[in-house]
Amino acid sequence: MRDYKKETEERIEYIRNLLESSQTKGIIYGNSGGKDSALVGILCKMACDNTVGIIMPCASKRNFGEDMKDGLDVAEQFGIETRTVDLTSVREEIVKQISPVAEISSAALSNIAPRLRMTTLYAIGQSEGRLVAGTGNRDELYVGYYTKYGDGGSDFNPIADLTVSEVYEFLEYLGAPENIIKKAPSAGLFEGQTDEGEMGIKYSQIDEYLMTGKTDPEAQAKIERMHKNSEHKRIGVQMYKRII
Repeated sequence: MRDYKKETEERIEYIRNLLESSQTKGIIYGNSGGKDSALVGILCKMACDNTVGIIMPCASKRNFGEDMKDGLDVAEQFGIETRTVDLTSVREEIVKQISPVAEISSAALSNIAPRLRMTTLYAIGQSEGRLVAGTGNRDELYVGYYTKYGDGGSDFNPIADLTVSEVYEFLEYLGAPENIIKKAPSAGLFEGQTDEGEMGIKYSQIDEYLMTGKTDPEAQAKIERMHKNSEHKRIGVQMYKRII
């Protein structure tokens, strides 16, 4: 297990150095109510008191229920300022305007919400002099399980080097709410969606592959294929990398 006391100190220093070098006065991130955004929010708040999390429900009922409650629980426990921007009507209007000129595929439709969320974060962040913090973990970044120019876009990512199991360990070390640690990972893109169900592989298999170079042969083939096919997504965002 990693030394999470040391990890916390190093990541706080990393974030503070970024703020100083960019001459910005605060941080903004998407508070989705999930494990990754929870960890990012906690670390950013520890590094910078002027941190704000934006809850951005968009059509999915889960966004307005479980996810919102979990996001608020984390924010309340760690004293993180929270605002809510409902993007449902914006998404509906975009679909309405595009539909007469093109048929929107199911994948493209799912990606509208994360792209609207990143637009929202940058609009507020630029207006208030804040850096936008990314919330993708090492597993997601490796296999490309994120939306290009959506949740894949940010100014920096303080958890980019952490596997999913390490994210959970970190949250346990920091004393995050149990409901965050126990819930099934989901981007909340549509009703009943879970990350593992959509990918068709388990995070434990991706973790094993990243840590040892091998896992279940069928899962390994899929991981390697996803990594190769998503290479175009891994563009130059500032990501935390532990110096060994």
